[in-house]
Amino acid sequence: MLGLKLPRLLSIDQVPKVFREQGILFGYRHPRSSARDCLVSVFQMTNETINIWTHLLPSGYFLWKLFAFLLAWDVWNDPFAWPFLAYMATCCLYPLASTLAHTFSTMSSQARHICYFFDYSALALYSLGSAIAYSAYVFPEEWIGSTFHHGYVFMAVLNSVLSTTLSCYSRFTEAEQPTFTKVIRTVAFAYPYVFDSLPLFYRLYLCAARGCVESAIPTHYRHTALAFVTCFIYATHLPERLVPGLFDYFGHSHQLFHICAIIATYFQMEALLIDMADRRNRLLAYSLAPSFLQTMGPVAASLTISLLITAAFSTTLYSMSKFSRREKHRD
Repeated sequence: MLGLKLPRLLSIDQVPKVFREQGILFGYRHPRSSARDCLVSVFQMTNETINIWTHLLPSGYFLWKLFAFLLAWDVWNDPFAWPFLAYMATCCLYPLASTLAHTFSTMSSQARHICYFFDYSALALYSLGSAIAYSAYVFPEEWIGSTFHHGYVFMAVLNSVLSTTLSCYSRFTEAEQPTFTKVIRTVAFAYPYVFDSLPLFYRLYLCAARGCVESAIPTHYRHTALAFVTCFIYATHLPERLVPGLFDYFGHSHQLFHICAIIATYFQMEALLIDMADRRNRLLAYSLAPSFLQTMGPVAASLTISLLITAAFSTTLYSMSKFSRREKHRD
């Protein structure tokens, strides 16, 4: 292991445009890295290393929390716990998908796009998982059983499909229209979050107006504040855009984005656990707990559609690449 030769790192002008990050000048891996080189780079300091570990470790943590939940609750005999089970599964999935994307995205330009197609699909699925949990535990009592409540999860499924489609499409415009790409991708992730959070925002408003003392509210506030900070960091590329080259390895926006997103998810998870315990009797008095099909059906449907979308975009990418090689050969 001591004699292992680490892959050489490159500067921004040595990698194709599709691999470049705004404000990051050095620490790039080779754009045609082997799978072995990608795995080795997990333990080598590159401009992606912290990105990898800030989602690899949390994915293990959330998986541990999922197993702890399964041991602590009689999940199979308690339908009220099923929405949280679906939510926790998506919490485990999205950081793991991100870890794999950041690890293997330098195998080729096509591999980079496909890796992030799966990353975006996992994020969209996480937004649906949040909606399923919010529908079961977070809705204000005034909205339970309303038309909006009945259609809420269905709309969240459509939003996850829209999010996956827009974010995957944005990979095709990245090189030529970076600003347009950033807007599309930000909207693709921000819109489902805002929609999912409408019941929470209304509940926070009611608590502020009425001076309620629900124990989950402070934790919901922390989650909401961090979610907005996460979006701001992702959209602005701060701080590296102000001092290019200074934050190549530590402290650039994508690392901060990962850290804030994970902490926000942690607070969201804790708030949901509090609401599950504190509001159980009140919520079940208004409506029955969702069935296993009503809980896992939307997740399965969204996952299937997202995989089909990812396959379609990957096929299109391959066809475009093949056509481009043909044109170059003719020239």
